[in-house]
Amino acid sequence: MWAQLRATTPVVWTEHPPGPGFWSVMSYEPALQVYRNTTAFTSEQGMRVDSDSAAVKAAAGKMLIVSDPPVHPRLRKLMNSAFVPRVVATLEESMRRVIEPLVEQALEKDSVDFVEEIAAVLPAAIICDIMNVPQAERSRMIELTSQAFGASVGTSSGCPMDQLRKTEAHAEIFLYYMDLVEERRRNPGEDVVSALIRGDMGGRKLTNEEVLLNCDGLVTGANETTRHGSSAGLIALIENPQEWQRLKAGEVDIESAVDEVLRYTSPALHVMRVATQDVELGGQHVRAGEAVVLWNASANRDESVFPDPDRFDLGRTPNRHLTFGIGPHFCLGAPLARAELKVLLQVLAERVGHMEITGPVERMRSNFMWGIDRLPVALSRETR
Repeated sequence: MWAQLRATTPVVWTEHPPGPGFWSVMSYEPALQVYRNTTAFTSEQGMRVDSDSAAVKAAAGKMLIVSDPPVHPRLRKLMNSAFVPRVVATLEESMRRVIEPLVEQALEKDSVDFVEEIAAVLPAAIICDIMNVPQAERSRMIELTSQAFGASVGTSSGCPMDQLRKTEAHAEIFLYYMDLVEERRRNPGEDVVSALIRGDMGGRKLTNEEVLLNCDGLVTGANETTRHGSSAGLIALIENPQEWQRLKAGEVDIESAVDEVLRYTSPALHVMRVATQDVELGGQHVRAGEAVVLWNASANRDESVFPDPDRFDLGRTPNRHLTFGIGPHFCLGAPLARAELKVLLQVLAERVGHMEITGPVERMRSNFMWGIDRLPVALSRETR
């Protein structure tokens, strides 16, 4: 369907009852146009389809992902200290210390749920590093994060009680960070929470609400890309054994492999903007006030940019995918997600000889995340 739309109507009106509908952007170039133009398109009216309008209104102009200039660049500058290459490089050692025992434990079992037992644990542990959560409290925070971002309701893994547990876990995380913010106001450190507290926003400090909203955004963003990208990436490696062997043999650059996993899996299906003025886009006249939805997963398969786009090719270059967006709202945590995927792929290639899926793969019920709820796999040790 996406391929047909890219060929015929790369920007197409989509009915979406009970709302007014939106423009779907299916191709790469018009998506670039929207991403880069923060004058004609705003982020402050929500960044995803079906957003809670009251929640968006409460967070607009306060939270990084739903803010425009001048707030957005100021917030981004405050938070960027946690994601500079020097800091991410030091975190790679922590990532390896987390991943190696998880993979070793999996190798000793007949089957594991890759999502719950490996993919979900790594980002939760690393976000604790970035926020400098005390060691004594990390196990509980990792457990809560796993619950909060666990199986989606509507799959066989999810039920109404699961939704209640997810809501309760989110609430407990939020309460924990409320206490952490108060503690960092008394004893600031070098972590991202302290950076938000210390930061200057054009002559004023961030309120506790603003600090908490951005902590919540970090936790959410840090968990979703790695959890779902690595899980879907594992499926791609199993379904394409020749690429798995190229990775193990060192025939492809690890950075190139990471980019192809990100392009091919495209965990964030879409990003939304709202037009602030009339604008021509992909041959269509978009009116002020109309929502525009960029389908990253389709743009990442655009034949005019990615030759043979449905082929999983770990050596693909160039690979200018839109998985993290582009322009002023380029994902702040992209270096972190890349590093987590890099370390995970390296450890798997070093220690695992064979991988196979041992049961039904359960996918998220979502129009926003192209994710995996459950992935039962058997990992066999590399023999040399």
